Amino acid sequence: MKDLPTGENKMGVAPVLPLIFKMSLPAMFSMLIQALYNVVDSIFVSYVAKEALTAVSLAFPVQNLMIAVAVGTGVGINSVIARRLGEKRQEEADRAAAHGVVFALISALAFALIGFFFSRLFLAAFSDTPAVVDYGAQYLTVITVFGGFAFVQVSMEKILQATGDMLIPMISHLVGACSNIILDPIMIFGLLGFPAMGVAGAAIATVTGQAFGMTTCLLFILLKEHKVKVSLRHFRFRPQTVKDIYSVGVPSIIMQSIASVMSSGMYAILGGFSETAMTVFGVYFKLQSFVFMPVFGLNQGVMPIMGYNYGARNKKRLMAALRYGVTIAFCLMTVGMLVFMIFPQVLLSFFNADAEMYRMGVPALRYISLSFPLAAVGILLSTLFQALGFGSRSMMISLMRQLIFILPLAFVFARLGVDFVWLAFPVAECFATAVSFYFFRQIYKTRIEPLDRPADM
Repeated sequence: MKDLPTGENKMGVAPVLPLIFKMSLPAMFSMLIQALYNVVDSIFVSYVAKEALTAVSLAFPVQNLMIAVAVGTGVGINSVIARRLGEKRQEEADRAAAHGVVFALISALAFALIGFFFSRLFLAAFSDTPAVVDYGAQYLTVITVFGGFAFVQVSMEKILQATGDMLIPMISHLVGACSNIILDPIMIFGLLGFPAMGVAGAAIATVTGQAFGMTTCLLFILLKEHKVKVSLRHFRFRPQTVKDIYSVGVPSIIMQSIASVMSSGMYAILGGFSETAMTVFGVYFKLQSFVFMPVFGLNQGVMPIMGYNYGARNKKRLMAALRYGVTIAFCLMTVGMLVFMIFPQVLLSFFNADAEMYRMGVPALRYISLSFPLAAVGILLSTLFQALGFGSRSMMISLMRQLIFILPLAFVFARLGVDFVWLAFPVAECFATAVSFYFFRQIYKTRIEPLDRPADM
């Protein structure tokens, strides 16, 4: 990419496709690393006991809810900062960054209290097997009580991504994931003089990796100049800043936390068949992160480009970013579908699968993966809605995909057998994609098309 004129922001003048790759590839790599966080624990604990794998799977909705709050708030911060920079309102961009850090700490404290007092109660709602409840409570308590590392790290990453800096978030993810992968077998199985801590060791390895990632991110922020300043000195809550962040952030939190509600609902439905069915769904949810996470990384690169050019009233660049984003996401998701279709046995083998798990898991991975290509389109349109400040539209789409459609469909299909439950995913995705196009058409006519006209018209 050529050098830009002094004072020009690359998101407003650099060629769009190379800019997307430059901003997205580090984030995509970071999200693949994040997928390792989701999967590595499960792979290792599957060799402790089958009940341990089930326990970690059942704990995942709470983990996912934590991620939803952290990332959803970060999406709101990202959207506000990108738009304010596009509008040349530096002070308001700095103020949004400071609020992001404060809300990360508040959220972490709330989850620490919930996890400490209610982890065992949550696990007992889905399983009456004592070993599953014990393993799950050990894991979930550690993850929630020490979740502050992840919350602060995510807020810092979103602040940096809003300015176009994608490298530092990638490095912090890499540091955290590598630490987690190295520590997992050491703490789970008791290597290099450490005691064998089993499932609790997996949780300790995860939060330790998050601590290393957070520390890396903070060091870069403190030692390097950035387009946004993060300072808590003389901090004051500004109602308008909070409103701006959470007008996008709350719908994003709800949108992402819906996955936790959906997972809990699916566990309730699948529990009517067997604990193996619940384990298969948990394994799928971990594996699909390797397909969806790169697309979410793409979103992180595309969103600030969209937000900046919307603020700068540049329709051509805004629409180019959307077209390129949809095309790249569709290709990634199609590849993911083919892998799930062709190699389901290989994927399940990583989790020490037995014969019953193969019997249920192979059709599950194949049926659910049919939804991937359509999901690519819906995800990128949701990213556009968030970048333009219409987070409620994204929330409504996710509600339709993962609550309004998928759980009722899964409940009905369960009457036909466990294999039919998985078909709820592609059917729900068809409805959600149609709604996404309807919302896009509305927003295009009312907000994007007028960008061709002068701002004072």
